[in-house]
Amino acid sequence: MTSKKNLITCAIDYVNASPHLGHALEKIFSDVIARYHRIAGEDVLFLTGVDENSLKNVRAAEKEGIRVNELIDKYAQKFYKLKESLNLSYDDFIRTTEKRHILGAQKLWLACQKDIYKKSYEGLYCVDCEEFYKERELVNGLCPDHKTKPELIAEENYFFRLSRYTEALKKSIEQDKIRIIPETKKNEVLSFVSRGLEDICISRLKERARGWGIDVPSDPSQKIWVWFDALSNYINALGYGENNDKFKEWWQENENKLHIIGKDILRFHAIYWPAILLSADLNLPNEIFSHGFITVNGKKMAKSVGNVIDPYELVEKYGADAVRYFLLAEFPATEDGDFTYEKFENKYNGDLANGIGNLFERVFTMAKNHTLEAEIDLEIKNLQEKTEKIYSEKMINYELYEALNAVFAFSKKLDQYINQKEPWRLLKNEDAKAGEILSTLIFGVKNIIDWLKPFMPTKMEEAKDYLKNLDNQKEKLNLFPRIR
Repeated sequence: MTSKKNLITCAIDYVNASPHLGHALEKIFSDVIARYHRIAGEDVLFLTGVDENSLKNVRAAEKEGIRVNELIDKYAQKFYKLKESLNLSYDDFIRTTEKRHILGAQKLWLACQKDIYKKSYEGLYCVDCEEFYKERELVNGLCPDHKTKPELIAEENYFFRLSRYTEALKKSIEQDKIRIIPETKKNEVLSFVSRGLEDICISRLKERARGWGIDVPSDPSQKIWVWFDALSNYINALGYGENNDKFKEWWQENENKLHIIGKDILRFHAIYWPAILLSADLNLPNEIFSHGFITVNGKKMAKSVGNVIDPYELVEKYGADAVRYFLLAEFPATEDGDFTYEKFENKYNGDLANGIGNLFERVFTMAKNHTLEAEIDLEIKNLQEKTEKIYSEKMINYELYEALNAVFAFSKKLDQYINQKEPWRLLKNEDAKAGEILSTLIFGVKNIIDWLKPFMPTKMEEAKDYLKNLDNQKEKLNLFPRIR
């Protein structure tokens, strides 16, 4: 019997600046899902990367007074190094200037040839979004996301017949052939599609692109629109350009293809990308999970706003597992969550130092040098089974915040169990009942370690190793030292 395959992808990031905490949120969320499926014994291919062909990268290089190649190399490395800093477990990291990507992007263009035509066009273009906007879509004349004034562009470009796929997309989304999570975002996409889709511009003149980007096949005067190019990374990393077995196995023949993306790029992934795949006669993704933003004082984190939190600095100060935990435990991923250092430290002290860390310390201290082979208390055993069921259901549905809530409810019950049973008193009196209580507590702690391992892999591995050699430990574990 072959193992279930899970292709898990998150958005590739523009390399016009250093990564911020918002980028870290998406990568950590994806990593936890990947780790969960690996622990379950399933095959996982976790993919991320960087988008290097954007016009905003060109302008950033001009602003810094360096060549575009220098800029993208500098920032691509900073994004790649998040793997080590945040303890990410992705299997592949694709750069859109790689040969395998260019080959695949041009192949996809040719596969969509029947739906591509050329015409003159004038429109309002937001460089930050890399997208044309209608006048009615602007807010006070500004891009609704970046609050900048779009540029008026008039040129002859290639267009993709998105309008041809209105009904096919509507049907696929309504029937959950492409499952969009959460439901509110599914309804949002359906509403947009139901108003009727218009064809989209998918190229730009070489001059406007400053000569940067992927050439349109057979027309070097035009560069492929960065979104048409970037979206193809999901199949190019699998070998679409070379038509190899990996692409067939992980994309064409796989029914578990998940895109994890921010709500600001949902339209590209839930409408444009599936339409392009339909045109090219390729299979669709199965699920698209749309997450919210990290805000700072209620504003979306962005370099232009000046409220960026550096994930590297946060990890240096508090550790990777603490950062991973906070970003997933403070708010549901489908909603926006506000970040402050005060919130971070309060969450750390309350949940980790005084919560899990303290529970583990209490149990390990009492259990050291005692026989732990007694029967498990039925009340705790039943609660563990109930928690396991809730945890599994939440994890499968990407409700990581809710899964953590279930784990912490269980851990609080263990704390209450200790206070009610007073095992320290029974141990002092050499009461045989102490063995059952300690065995029950160790049973509970082992389950908490297993449940939290996808979220805090390093700390839970430390706890697991400590427990394996409990009787010989000289020092306290001190898993989460309190922040003063």
